[in-house]
Amino acid sequence: MSTITRRLPPAEATGLRTGARHRLAQVYRTGDLVVLGLGVMIGAGIFSIAGQQAATVAGPGVILSFMIAGIACLLACLCYAELSSTMPASGSAYTFTYVIFGEVWAWVIGCALILELQLAAAVVARAWGRIAVGAIANTGVRVPYPELVEDGLVLLILVLLTAVVAMGARIGLRALWVMVSAKLLAIGAVVVVGVLHVDPANYAGFYAEPQPAATPSATVLELFTGQGQVFGWFGVFAAAPAIAFAYIGFDIVATAAEETVNPRTVVPKGMIRGLVVATVIYIAVAAVMVGMVPHTGIAVAAPLTSAFQAAGIDWMVHVIDAGAVLGLTTVILVLIVGQTRVLFSMARDGLIPRRLAVISRAYHTPSRVTLVIGATAIVLAEFVPVLTMQELVVMGTLFAFLFVAAGVITMRRGMPELERGFRVPLSPLLPVLSLLATLWLMVNLRVQTWAWFALWMAFGLLVYLAYGRRHSLLAGGERPPPPLPHGRGRHRR
Repeated sequence: MSTITRRLPPAEATGLRTGARHRLAQVYRTGDLVVLGLGVMIGAGIFSIAGQQAATVAGPGVILSFMIAGIACLLACLCYAELSSTMPASGSAYTFTYVIFGEVWAWVIGCALILELQLAAAVVARAWGRIAVGAIANTGVRVPYPELVEDGLVLLILVLLTAVVAMGARIGLRALWVMVSAKLLAIGAVVVVGVLHVDPANYAGFYAEPQPAATPSATVLELFTGQGQVFGWFGVFAAAPAIAFAYIGFDIVATAAEETVNPRTVVPKGMIRGLVVATVIYIAVAAVMVGMVPHTGIAVAAPLTSAFQAAGIDWMVHVIDAGAVLGLTTVILVLIVGQTRVLFSMARDGLIPRRLAVISRAYHTPSRVTLVIGATAIVLAEFVPVLTMQELVVMGTLFAFLFVAAGVITMRRGMPELERGFRVPLSPLLPVLSLLATLWLMVNLRVQTWAWFALWMAFGLLVYLAYGRRHSLLAGGERPPPPLPHGRGRHRR
């Protein structure tokens, strides 16, 4: 069978034939998935992105930008919810694509997810180190050789969180609940204290006068429209793509489907509720930020910190620092979990070495692939200038969004008999709107990002032709043994 046309049977995707899709322990419930989503969607950016976009792009209208971005992401989230409820597998968009479009396209999406999750873990770890050093300095402690200290902290956090993930989902889940609860308390303090210092006059002139952007951003959109504008309605819509990037991460919840109790209904609920809660939190922080300081006087480098200092509330600096450190810690943790589950699925399918799909006897987790992911993240964070590559993370995510939205439309027509625990309302209208919204976000990325993404995909296809195409289980590779009792032994599909 051609690699273009061979597809993973739906029964194989959900493990109905071999049972392999349920060999990971089921530990997640609806509340756990909401926490998982908040763990990755709410990071340090919540304390800065509203102020930065208000000062440079949207003015007070940034509040509307958050609403627009939330709607765009909700459209994609609904599409993920339907496919997750139909194929509750740890591969997420990779597995959906394998069933709906075929093996070669699944490999392409797998490459996009590897780019998204692996690079994101390194990027966030590097940012975490930088913020942690700053938080230490803000306490009055002198930090000698800050760059070396930052490198050491990055290594420490990646080793620690990789170990947490390798030791089991239950341990990681407990740690996640504690850290997410703590950072929500910090965000709550920011909102409650900030509201007391809001000046309604700062909301006046909600739509500042439009003006040309100070510096071109060299996006694909600007190639066709010329220099962009900021402020006014154009600024409100121009800020939405940058803000939407803050919401990205809800898709990682889908990778936990195989470890979720009653996933067909629980995963859609957890994913959608997590995104809605994150959107409300972001809008609340944005409203406080814009209300505390006129958009013309916002300090772009540290908007909330400088706003509280100007109000004479210096102790809030430490609350914001704690929230930022905790926020990025949970982001790294969830990214490693998500990347582990995607590679685990690809290994079970034979597209990458099947040895990576071995389940640890001691911890009942894919610890081998987890250690590989952690080691790769350490190398990237320590030796590659990953902070300049953040847009590649977004590109990989949005590329997967396209296939998921198209997958809903295609699966409704080609596989109407499959059981669905959730259905996107008004289909195919909402999936089409999700496609258009995702394309809008993509054309707001730089041309350079598109070029690097194309090179990564070309490299990925070469790897597939050299290895994955021949070793795929659908190509006639070795079939897995039947599952052993109590999760013992080597588990491969």
